[in-house]
Amino acid sequence: MKFENILADIGGFGRFQIFIFVILCFPRVTLPWHFLLHNFISAVPTHHCAISDPDNEDIFGNLTAHQKLVVSIPMELSGAFSTCKMFSEPQFQLLSNSSMGAGNAAATVECQYGWVYDTSIFSSTVATEWDMVCNKKGLNQASATFFFIGVMIGAIVFGGLSDKFGRKPMLLASFILSIVFGLAATFSVSYVMFAIMRSLTGFGLTGISIISICLTIEWVDIEHRTFIGVFGSMVWSTGNMMLALIAYLIRDWRWLLLAVTSPLVICCIVWWWIPESARWLLANGKVHEAHTYLSKCAKMNNRKDASSKITPEMLSRIVTVEGKNKNYTYLDLVRTPKMRKLAICTGIIWFGVAHTYYGISLNITGFGLNMYLTQFIYGAIEVPAKLLVYYMLNRIGRRQSQAWSLLLTGVCLGINLFLPSSMVLVRSVIAILGKGLSEASFTIVYLYTAELYPTVVRQNGIGYSSFVARLGVSAAPLIMLLEDIWKLLPQTIFCSVAILAGFTAFFLPETQNLRLPETIEDVEQTRKRTIAISAEERTDISLKPLNCDLKENVS
Repeated sequence: MKFENILADIGGFGRFQIFIFVILCFPRVTLPWHFLLHNFISAVPTHHCAISDPDNEDIFGNLTAHQKLVVSIPMELSGAFSTCKMFSEPQFQLLSNSSMGAGNAAATVECQYGWVYDTSIFSSTVATEWDMVCNKKGLNQASATFFFIGVMIGAIVFGGLSDKFGRKPMLLASFILSIVFGLAATFSVSYVMFAIMRSLTGFGLTGISIISICLTIEWVDIEHRTFIGVFGSMVWSTGNMMLALIAYLIRDWRWLLLAVTSPLVICCIVWWWIPESARWLLANGKVHEAHTYLSKCAKMNNRKDASSKITPEMLSRIVTVEGKNKNYTYLDLVRTPKMRKLAICTGIIWFGVAHTYYGISLNITGFGLNMYLTQFIYGAIEVPAKLLVYYMLNRIGRRQSQAWSLLLTGVCLGINLFLPSSMVLVRSVIAILGKGLSEASFTIVYLYTAELYPTVVRQNGIGYSSFVARLGVSAAPLIMLLEDIWKLLPQTIFCSVAILAGFTAFFLPETQNLRLPETIEDVEQTRKRTIAISAEERTDISLKPLNCDLKENVS
């Protein structure tokens, strides 16, 4: 007898599961607000060197503002003023023939008096606050890397702790940490403080990311796992589109950071109504607590008859765990052959999925469109992509869907490598299509990974996978800096990684219509005995046979 048999009798997708799904939407919608916030709080507006010397302001006489720029700042071949250079001495002769500016051979120096920024789009960003431009632009991009390093470390910590101490308490810890460090980042007085606080915010947010999806999937039956996995990820897409509106309305980076952090306070309130995972409780020998939650589930789902037949004694024999007092660690992911293969393959896939997704998502100004519109379109395209995912997961299964979504993402990126930059519309359409496919692969990988790893190390598995994914995300902003070496190099790397990850997915087993594995032994053994029963067969199951010796029914 497996946990799914009990879930079938008390209701595997009723009001109780819908309640969990809805209540976890509150914290999940805030995730893209933080994960993609770099696009707005670290945006670099149009800028040029400040030309006013406080000790020698009379040198320009009665020149207009534009004339001051002409004599002080060289012009690029494109006709725009240089962003990082200025003349060492004013070139007044350019006033009579300003067309000489682009080819002027006068000596130039780096900006001496700071920079002047265009405030028509942003009133303030991290880049303008601490002048993270020109030779410091790497630090500006690195702020995203620092954030995802925190996410990466948090994946390992929360993955292990939630398998040891439970999903619910670690979820609360994640809420509190995210609020504290998010607010601290808002009041940063230096770039160093900002980078550290954003890293710690990322650390806290990881718990929300990996625990909420796991907790939702562990409470639903086999038939509705795909529905929950796919439509649950719609919350991310909604938050993605909402971020475009929030950032459009709030143009100061401090207020914007405060606006996306403060809703987490509501999450701490609704946390009281979130149940612990009954699967985790049973797998860790906490039978009486599991019985309490299962009874609540049966009552809310109007299965009171089933609730009365469930006893702690019966539940204690539902799952056979090798050593119930054993503390599982990340080493258990590589101790046995199939688990080791699983860890290697999921690691490569998660790296490829995340590296490609954020490589596209963090480049919302590279296609000539308004950045707010691009952000909204990138979020909107995910909706039809996920509807297609829902169909494909049920049609061709997890493995094929995962592989082909990544391969086609790589194809889209590869096509844009050969299209000239003048074809803005075509490049934008292909990029948006690639964005949708990359999000499809992200949607699949969360569900697929949760189904691959057994309950006793599921959060360890997701935590490890998320760690590797954030390693890929952390590298993405830095990879973009390689365009200074070769314009197409970042795109080439993202394309190659997506294709490699896509081919790796073919080495994983299929999990469609299979029960969730409970123990490592379930993974190492053949899965013939864990194939899902049909709906007709399930209706014939009652709890009466559970009064027999359940040891004979354990698979």
